[in-house]
Amino acid sequence: MATVAQTSATQERSEQAVTKDTIRPFHVNVPEAELTELRRRINETRWPDRETVGDQSQGVQLATIQKLARYWATEYDWRKVEARLKALPQFITEIDGLDIHFIHVRSKHENALPIIVSHGWPGSIIEQLKIIDPLVNPTANGGKASDAFHVVIPSMPGFGYSGKPNTTGWDPARIARTWVVLMKRLGYTRFVAQGGDWGGIVVDQMGVQAPPELIGIHTNFPHVCPPDIDKAAQSGAPAPSGLSDEERAQFERLKVVYAKGIGYAYQMGLRPQTLTGLADSPVGQAAYMLDHDARSLELISRAFDGQPGGLTRDDVLDNITHYWLTNTAISAARLYWENKLPFFEPGNVSIPVAVSAFPDDLFQAPRSWAERAYPNLIYYNKLDKGGHFAAWEQPQLFSTEIRAAFRSLR
Repeated sequence: MATVAQTSATQERSEQAVTKDTIRPFHVNVPEAELTELRRRINETRWPDRETVGDQSQGVQLATIQKLARYWATEYDWRKVEARLKALPQFITEIDGLDIHFIHVRSKHENALPIIVSHGWPGSIIEQLKIIDPLVNPTANGGKASDAFHVVIPSMPGFGYSGKPNTTGWDPARIARTWVVLMKRLGYTRFVAQGGDWGGIVVDQMGVQAPPELIGIHTNFPHVCPPDIDKAAQSGAPAPSGLSDEERAQFERLKVVYAKGIGYAYQMGLRPQTLTGLADSPVGQAAYMLDHDARSLELISRAFDGQPGGLTRDDVLDNITHYWLTNTAISAARLYWENKLPFFEPGNVSIPVAVSAFPDDLFQAPRSWAERAYPNLIYYNKLDKGGHFAAWEQPQLFSTEIRAAFRSLR
């Protein structure tokens, strides 16, 4: 017979289990004092001297970051994006010992397909805000009711409003398993996944793990570069023989990416904690985040020169401010340290895969590579506009891609 103490302990463990699985409402509410402090820090920035070149070859130009800081301190209004966030159903639930924050918007349309969408770095849930309505409410955005999705957008561990891991081990494979737990906890037994940047790596890992509930993935950061080509590009070696003109062109782009384009990835991959200054200086954090890749930096620089093309000044600062207010520059950077997977080489994904190849990404994946990497490739499209952060830059085009990508799986 169980003693009173044993029964009490059993009940306590049961209550704890229920509590850990609970999905709790979450509301964004930034105190005005934090915004005042942010503006004070921006205004007290100690500026470096100007770059010694007339282009971006030394990084984010002084004139660009000063324009950003001036607008940030005097005109930018965080409350606008905060209102957009408050209008969306947001939640937190504990998975594998860590609080996971997510947006969850259900469609009114019958038979909507559940989808989990993953962001990357230096992105966040801010990246995906523009695609929520087109996916949930397609009939109001040029689509059909049969194209509807129930949309789940989580914050990566260490990013945004999710918990910051205080132990090692939160790599892309673990995040992939966490996303499956999240979708099942929401009651979805048949769903798809989408991702770009780190989100692309995570959904690839979901495809490798192939849980029975996952019926397909869509990626705009496909892991398709053949290993011999990837290693040659990384080492700066000549192109392997036998490449088509298209493949050779993408090989040359990858060589540039490895040589001059992802210094931040090497730095965060080796010593993320050393970047303490990002948590202390909002302008320092902004400059670091702007310099993700040359084409994105050009797009953002034009926005602050009064020539928005896909991204506005507010788009850029919504994301940067989100990082600052959550103090996640370092905790997010640790994902690079945790990762042991190659950025561009294929895994072993056998489930259905859809690929959208955008021209201004780090490279534009050729169909030939996609077909070799993904034996169950159900959709491929080579687009004529859009870059690395396509959901953010081209939300209507991106939403159209997702609808088309999964149409055959409904």
